[in-house]
Amino acid sequence: MREFDSTEFMSDFQALIECESFSHDPEALARSARLISRIGTGLLGAAPHVIETDSRPHLLWRFGDGPREVVLIGHHDTVWPTGTLKTFPYSAVDGVVRGPGADDMKGGVLIALYAMARMRAERGSLDGVSILITADEELGSPGSREIIENEARGAKAALVFESGAPDGSVKIARKGVAIYSLEVEGLAAHAGVEPEKGINATVEIANQVVRIAALHAPAVGTSVVPTVMHSGSTTNTVPAEAVVGIDSRAATVSEQERIDAELRSLTPSVAGAKLNLRGGINRAPLEEEMAMALYARAQRLASTLGHPPLRSVAVGGGSDGNFTAGVGTPTLDGLGTVGGGSHARTEHALQLWIPRRVELTAALVGEILDEA
Repeated sequence: MREFDSTEFMSDFQALIECESFSHDPEALARSARLISRIGTGLLGAAPHVIETDSRPHLLWRFGDGPREVVLIGHHDTVWPTGTLKTFPYSAVDGVVRGPGADDMKGGVLIALYAMARMRAERGSLDGVSILITADEELGSPGSREIIENEARGAKAALVFESGAPDGSVKIARKGVAIYSLEVEGLAAHAGVEPEKGINATVEIANQVVRIAALHAPAVGTSVVPTVMHSGSTTNTVPAEAVVGIDSRAATVSEQERIDAELRSLTPSVAGAKLNLRGGINRAPLEEEMAMALYARAQRLASTLGHPPLRSVAVGGGSDGNFTAGVGTPTLDGLGTVGGGSHARTEHALQLWIPRRVELTAALVGEILDEA
């Protein structure tokens, strides 16, 4: 079996963090994809297939011609604008790795690659395994969603390498995400001379915001939050247009569909105003039932490997695991680095957990392949 080489891993980790990959910078993403391709080719003995959507390169390693048994999912884009390294550089001090993308999720990408290198050395083959590293997850995966769903559909397991919880817990449930924009069409008029001839879009959007906020139902795990809002043009004009963004998250498909129906049934309160709802459900929930069998297996393997007891957590944020679960594939998320601070200057990953995650992933994939 290929032994875990922490020196090699940390060298690749530093190189990957220092290769910035902001989601909105195609040139940076291209550099990042070339680096990951080089690292992965060295570890796996094969180059990935590069799939571009909207000038963003996604990397797919597909081993064997038969059905997919296990699909490993990660992403190499980050939320950090190009140039962030100047004020938030890579560092590894006292076992804590810091830098843009350290926890979300450049370390997770490497864990997946190193685990499969371990598998390849042990078995001599990775037939039935796919590794997909996308380049637009932080944008909601608009270009890669179809690739993810097609690769995962019919597989026995999808493993997602987003970061784990700070105590090492894996993620067995994620809320579904829906994003909307409610637009109001009114009619402009002079606010001082003849306001009665206008249709006030600001009043209408304000009324709608109250209705939307009333859909918020935390007791059942549902959030409906009016967010960014714009209306009007000048202080002496009855506003003709207004718009509000809406972020909605739900723990179950039925609840997500209920909120969607409620938003689509909104009607104007100001005479003559018109409503237009754009957007919709972006990610279905990753419900616990899709993860529990894989979680139980991972718990057992972690114990066998001598790791700390493996715990689980449900979270509100979405990931590409929502898509794999949405096509009916059993999914376990949070198998990447253990640390915290994603999307913040406190972002970090703990070196202690890296070999554990590599071992666990290799053992989990190996057991699934053996059964196949």
